[in-house]
Amino acid sequence: MTYKHAIITGGASGIGRALVSRLLHRGTHVAVLDRTIPSDVMHEFTSVASSTGAALTPLNVDITDAAGVAEAIEAAVAVHGSPDLVVNCAGISMIRSALDTSPDDFRRMVDVNLNGSFNIASAALPHMKRGSRLALVASMAGITSNYGYAAYGSSKFGVVGLAVTLRYEWEPLGIGVSCICPPEVRTPMVADEINRVDPPLTERVSRSLKLFAGSLDIDTAVNEILRALDAGRFMIVPGGKAKVAAGIYRYLPALHFASVRAIVARHLRRAVEAGSPRACDSKKAH
Repeated sequence: MTYKHAIITGGASGIGRALVSRLLHRGTHVAVLDRTIPSDVMHEFTSVASSTGAALTPLNVDITDAAGVAEAIEAAVAVHGSPDLVVNCAGISMIRSALDTSPDDFRRMVDVNLNGSFNIASAALPHMKRGSRLALVASMAGITSNYGYAAYGSSKFGVVGLAVTLRYEWEPLGIGVSCICPPEVRTPMVADEINRVDPPLTERVSRSLKLFAGSLDIDTAVNEILRALDAGRFMIVPGGKAKVAAGIYRYLPALHFASVRAIVARHLRRAVEAGSPRACDSKKAH
């Protein structure tokens, strides 16, 4: 599918960066929204754009700033016209048990991941025309959550709910909505979060549960995401294992819960045997 103008948030890294690069390769004019865009990323984008004739518009904005988001979207529309595709990839992650999560941690997660998604949607949709598509990146954590995802899973469940509501409101008007729920994608942000997980029990349980949904490299994940966006799908779950996990959660929830509980219980028993009876008994991660 050909998109004349795409707006990608969180476009300076991870999934967003890969999407921007692929769209520029297609000749799509792309507005890249992010808090900062490093010089090496800009060099990569401008090199691709110059080779394909695509136009690139970098816009610095924090998606938690609703007024700033509205200004950035308006600036992109002023340059390239109504967007055919808007994808909100901006977000943050945190692996921390509920008792190790402070109220400020929780609010920040919801503000970026959920409120930020709303800010993008509310600013972009009025500029979009019939045949265009808005996509919100949620997570498998927004379908099944995970141990240690008290804040992250809650925020991503909210993104899934927002996408469902927007689908009801905008698809009758001819504007498509997609919700992207990838499993773990090996991005720099994910690697950094894994390295900072504390206490160790939370990391071990979380890692075991991720075996259900698998882990994808960026290229594999983004290629599948783009194919699904081109096909106009609503729920996009890249990766074979992730699709199976999502299916089990949907159709056999009791089996899913029993399986996850067994894994958690095994790790907790080992922690007790090692003299650490609770996931939060070591120093706070925050």
